[in-house]
Amino acid sequence: MSAFDDLYAANATFAKEFGTSDLTGRAARGLAVVTCMDSRIDPLGLLGLKPGDAKILRNAGARVTDDVLRTLVLAVYLLGVERVLVMAHTDCGMSKVTDDAVHDLTQSHGVDTRMLDFHTVPDQAAAMRHDLTRIRSTPFLPPGIPVAGAMYDVHTGLLSPYPD
Repeated sequence: MSAFDDLYAANATFAKEFGTSDLTGRAARGLAVVTCMDSRIDPLGLLGLKPGDAKILRNAGARVTDDVLRTLVLAVYLLGVERVLVMAHTDCGMSKVTDDAVHDLTQSHGVDTRMLDFHTVPDQAAAMRHDLTRIRSTPFLPPGIPVAGAMYDVHTGLLSPYPD
C-alpha cells in the first residue's frame, strides 16, 4: 500500500468526469494571482473564477520571490496575463514565525537550512508594500501592468483591497 493510493483512486474518479480538456493553458481572464499555499484558500472560488481563467502562483506567505517574478514573466509574455493580484491572508503561519525560528526548528531535527531564505512575514503590510513594489519596478514586465494587493480573511471569506 502506497502513501498516495488514496490520491490515485480519487484521480481515477475525477478523470471519469473530466471536462476541461479544451482549455489552452492561457489565462482566459488575463489574471495572475500570487497567494499563499494555505489550504484554506480556494483562489478560483473566492474570486469567482473557473479553471483556465487565471494563473495561480502559490508559496508560503504569498511572497514575490525571484521564482515568482520568473513565473510572472512567462505568464505575461506567453500565457495571456495582463494583471497581477498579490493576495495575502489572515492567520498566516508565515506571519507567526521568523526565519531564525525556522532555522532553529530544522536544526533541532539535524537539518541545516541556513542557506535558505524562508521569506517569513513578521509585518504583513510591509511585506505587501515590498512585494507590490518589486512587481511594479521590475524591468522584466511591461511598464504600467495593473498590480494590486489584497488581504483574504480566512474566517469570513471576504477579500479586502490593499490600500495603495
